Amino acid sequence: MMVMLKRFKTKLERLIQEEDGPTAVEYAVMLSMIIAVCIGSVRSVSSATRASFDESAQAITSAASP
Repeated sequence: MMVMLKRFKTKLERLIQEEDGPTAVEYAVMLSMIIAVCIGSVRSVSSATRASFDESAQAITSAASP
């Protein structure tokens, strides 16, 4: 795991130092980061929504019980 992070850091440093402009690899890295953030956001929102619906269902069940 550490080797992979070190390689990523090295590649990122090289990417920052280059002045050639973005390449296909750089676009792929940016796209993968954007996708990771989107997936994390969707998971977070879905968990919060599920919890809200469960709470609502529990309240309705409690109110409907004699």
